[in-house]
Amino acid sequence: MKQMKITAVFFIVFLLAACATSPTGRSQLMLVSPEEAISASKEAYIQTLRPLDAKGKIDNNPEVTKRVKLITGRLISQAIIIHPNTRNWEWSVKVIDDPETVNAWCMAGGKMAIYTGLLNKVNPTDDELAQVMGHEISHALANHTAEKMSVAMASQAGLSALSIALSATGYDFGGLSMTGAELAATTAIALPNSRTAEIEADRMGIELAARAGYDPHSAATLWVKMAEAGGDSPPQFLSTHPSPGNRQESLRKLAPQMMQYYKEKKVHPVYPL
Repeated sequence: MKQMKITAVFFIVFLLAACATSPTGRSQLMLVSPEEAISASKEAYIQTLRPLDAKGKIDNNPEVTKRVKLITGRLISQAIIIHPNTRNWEWSVKVIDDPETVNAWCMAGGKMAIYTGLLNKVNPTDDELAQVMGHEISHALANHTAEKMSVAMASQAGLSALSIALSATGYDFGGLSMTGAELAATTAIALPNSRTAEIEADRMGIELAARAGYDPHSAATLWVKMAEAGGDSPPQFLSTHPSPGNRQESLRKLAPQMMQYYKEKKVHPVYPL
């Protein structure tokens, strides 16, 4: 019992020492540094896309790819202006040919993908597509991949600590192990973000899109289309983006605040992808 208490205290101190602050001032658990998450995501991106590329499912429609890269490039240019530290990221976006998957994601370091299922079933306008990609880019800007990797690692570390403590009693407690790349891919593509992270990405994404010249009112209409595209079951994008019931209303309220950026008379540069 004494060993369990010592282990628990050590684990709590360890977690408290691993706190960071998001771009919006929110406290984050960071057992994994943003740099480590970017490195792991780079490998995860390659591993995720390689088998799809071998099957000819990456960027196989030039017109669609051009559209996605143009919109995403405008968003990235604004992201770099707001967050200069991202200038050296190896930004990338790929269109995955999967007509049944309504999803998009962005790993740490700006490694992105969007599925043709989202483009075909949701049929977003350019303004609405900018909201999708702006939202995803914001997850990377706010270090949400590193944060989710850290939460997953903390859970695993907690199991390991408990295993060590209980081993003295003869109890066998198995743990879960993943490589950094596997964890980066899983957290970016499959694991849902917290509601707090989603609200943060909504707020950052709608501003990013407005600064890039895309109508902020389209954020709310996008989510209406997303819900409709799901039919009886929600699309994957919604399953990995949990949201409160008033999300559309929250985005509608945010839109007027973003119009000042949208109405600015300026050239919108396009980051080369």
